[in-house]
Amino acid sequence: MLKIYDTQSRATKEVVSTADEVTIYCCGPTVYRDAHVGNLRTFLLSDLIRRTLEIQGKTVNLVQNITDVGHMAEDVNPQDKMLAQAKLEAIDPFEIARKYEANFHTDLALLNIKPARSYPRASESIELMHKLIAKLIELSHAYVGSDGSVYFAAESFASYGAISGNRLKDLKPGHRYEYTDEGGKRFHADWALWKAAGDRTEMVWDSPWGIGFPGWHIECSAMSLDLLGDEIDIHVGGIDLRFPHHENERAQTNSVTELESVKLWVHGEHLLFEGRKMAKSTGNVVLLKDLVERGYDPLSLRFCLLENRYRSQMDLTWDSIAAANATLKRWRRSGFGKAANYRPDVPTLEALNNDLDTPRVMQRLRSVEKDSNLSDAQKAAIFTFADQVLALDLGRDLIVPELPAELARLLADREIARSAKNWSESDRLRIELENAGLVINDTADGQEWDLR
Repeated sequence: MLKIYDTQSRATKEVVSTADEVTIYCCGPTVYRDAHVGNLRTFLLSDLIRRTLEIQGKTVNLVQNITDVGHMAEDVNPQDKMLAQAKLEAIDPFEIARKYEANFHTDLALLNIKPARSYPRASESIELMHKLIAKLIELSHAYVGSDGSVYFAAESFASYGAISGNRLKDLKPGHRYEYTDEGGKRFHADWALWKAAGDRTEMVWDSPWGIGFPGWHIECSAMSLDLLGDEIDIHVGGIDLRFPHHENERAQTNSVTELESVKLWVHGEHLLFEGRKMAKSTGNVVLLKDLVERGYDPLSLRFCLLENRYRSQMDLTWDSIAAANATLKRWRRSGFGKAANYRPDVPTLEALNNDLDTPRVMQRLRSVEKDSNLSDAQKAAIFTFADQVLALDLGRDLIVPELPAELARLLADREIARSAKNWSESDRLRIELENAGLVINDTADGQEWDLR
């Protein structure tokens, strides 16, 4: 069975479900902009968990929310991001939400990420949040503040901090993702469940506590309880959600269910690009469409992410994407992904069950490719089985472009230069070839190339 690292217990635990299906809740996108490749790494994580369970015969019920309201503004930017983008593009904020939600689903499809069973929208779950907030007030876990907003009483939940290790007494007022204008709460670490509208006139709703809008954390508790019940087998999100979002979500949910509702909290690590954190302010945000515009198969991104453990911070580069693109084409050209009959490959299964060790699976395929003791049929069986989880479309027919004679001659000249260890000439020819539109990847077996 699949064993995966649980952030709360700080241990690798087996995925066990008492129901007929494994339930997974994955925190989805905030749809005020396109998801960048770092965001997509988290969504791939839930897909890998699902596919690994499915090849073992399990049925999976995956729910992924769409945050189109209620996202807490960061201290440095007190304006709501959805409303800010709507103003920037001069269209209705709900049009903004639907636009970027559609783009999100397009990106998932390009990455071969299977659709969730449900994609509940926060804006369509307001009544669910009202009911949950009312229950929390009834149980003395929440209260109406002097400013008309409703707050969760953090001190009422004894085990707060179990996921992140943060202690209430050490938290400073206005910590990241919480509002800074909350003068109506009783304790500095309390957080808003329902925020009084004040001067805000867009994306607000009536409620038992007056006109307002939901806090960010309450939406996931409300939707997960509604669609998956009181017990959830796996909750997935990026490491940045561990605190305060998941910590607050756990407090809200467990306070109502009186259970440890989530069995496994699974978090994916950060993704750097070219050695730097992706941020709009530094111009270092990379989208999936950027890969496509450069002529790369979008599954080259999936390939790169699979070569790194989900719990390890990784540094994505254009060179690694180019290398992945070339290897994908070589594997498809080999025909190894087209086996009609295959059995479960034990080394692949063992690697996946060991906390989703996809780098080991990728390494195995590279070894299998070069193993002269295996027949093509055996290689195809292993590749095809692994691709059920890797989802790299290794069985796709590949149309190899015809290389112009002049470029073929330059490639041959460069191979001669490399054999003679004439590196300056090799580099000169590489630049000339790349300027002509070729993508070149040097391997131990020689040059691999592709036309942009």
